[in-house]
Amino acid sequence: MRLTPMRFKDYTWPHNPEVYGVERRRRLAVHPVPFGPCIVQDLGSGYQVLRGEGVFSGPRAYEQFRQLAEVFREGGAGLLVHPVWRAERAWFASLAVTEEPLPDYVRYRFEFWEDGGKTEGLKEIADEAVSESPVQKPAEEAVGEQAVYIVRKGDTLWGIARRYGVSLTTLIRANPQIKNPNFIVPGDRVVIP
Repeated sequence: MRLTPMRFKDYTWPHNPEVYGVERRRRLAVHPVPFGPCIVQDLGSGYQVLRGEGVFSGPRAYEQFRQLAEVFREGGAGLLVHPVWRAERAWFASLAVTEEPLPDYVRYRFEFWEDGGKTEGLKEIADEAVSESPVQKPAEEAVGEQAVYIVRKGDTLWGIARRYGVSLTTLIRANPQIKNPNFIVPGDRVVIP
């Protein structure tokens, strides 16, 4: 059976890696409870990790590895076309030489994290977008009878709940707009019940 060559972004492997495997991971969060057991929260479907090992051999072996290393250094996500599994948007997470490389032989291993493209909407908010420091004075707005806290760099929902004396569960329930309680960014608005 002839397999499709493995590709990532604009790099195509001259021959497919010798060994590869796929692992599914579920996204979980652990919340410590003072003087009690931890609470584990399921944050939904996880991501897939593709690991493998391969060899470049022949007169251009080291040059082929260097080209792959350049793709790794570029960073960012790209389309990973695998010979067995379906193509996915992935991040090149690691690349390592597993033996001392020779001019005509390089053994390596790699890891890709496939995220299904679900991070398209994430964006970074500059620190300047949030004006005051939470240590000096928490940023709040009054909305009817409820206060709204403006998230600062380094804030967590757990810390905000403690600061205002409400339980984490109550705070999460009062903020259905927060899809992932473990991922809040500066500038987000958190309603304090």
